[in-house]
Amino acid sequence: MSGILVNEGDPKYPKLEAPYIKLYTLDTPNGVKVSILLELLKLKYYVRKINIASAEQEQKQDWFIELNPNGRIPVLSDVNAQGERTTLMESASILLYLSEKYDQKHQYSFKHGTKEYYETLQWLFFQMGGIGPMQGQAHHFSFYAKEKIPYGIQRYVDETKRLYGVLEIALKKNNTGYLVSDHLSIADIVSFGWVRVGTRLDIDIAKDFPAVYQWLQAIEKLPEVQRGLTASAEYNENEINVRN
Repeated sequence: MSGILVNEGDPKYPKLEAPYIKLYTLDTPNGVKVSILLELLKLKYYVRKINIASAEQEQKQDWFIELNPNGRIPVLSDVNAQGERTTLMESASILLYLSEKYDQKHQYSFKHGTKEYYETLQWLFFQMGGIGPMQGQAHHFSFYAKEKIPYGIQRYVDETKRLYGVLEIALKKNNTGYLVSDHLSIADIVSFGWVRVGTRLDIDIAKDFPAVYQWLQAIEKLPEVQRGLTASAEYNENEINVRN
């Protein structure tokens, strides 16, 4: 440890000793992407739970807006031994950052410039521009909208199903159990957290998307994935949690 204390403005935990990785998160489909990769990479990191549904609305407070002006989770703060901090918002950008910095052996990513690398980018953008927004709207109209609008529900659930169908085609075509090459990568991780909760929308994944269902089952059984899914659920409000 360097002895350098870094203050990120977090009112609950104002200072940490460098170097460290700190993840501001919640166990949402976007939040678990990052904690899963951190667990797979076996990195030590701090978890700061941001309960986006609480009355406090910490994600909208000034100190958090300094970290992410968009007021959303997850946010990653990576501080080196000299106290220099890299702070990133947007889950896909965080996955890319962690892969390029910490996955030097390309266990869960691919070498920059390769065909597999660009295929990975394709699936990152597909999730961020497709599954995330569309399924997010499906959840909103189904569970949170003050007024039930059948057209809104049906439109976004149907689009979510269509996008699952894209995954189904890709998985069958690749025929390895994964979206890119023959091993788990951030191409899979980026969509996994969203698709695993698709059943909340009464989507019968096992019946309608069997390749997607097998893909989900294979990923979810991994111990590191299980730990990533519960990273914020195990958060202790009285002390900042250290993982690994």
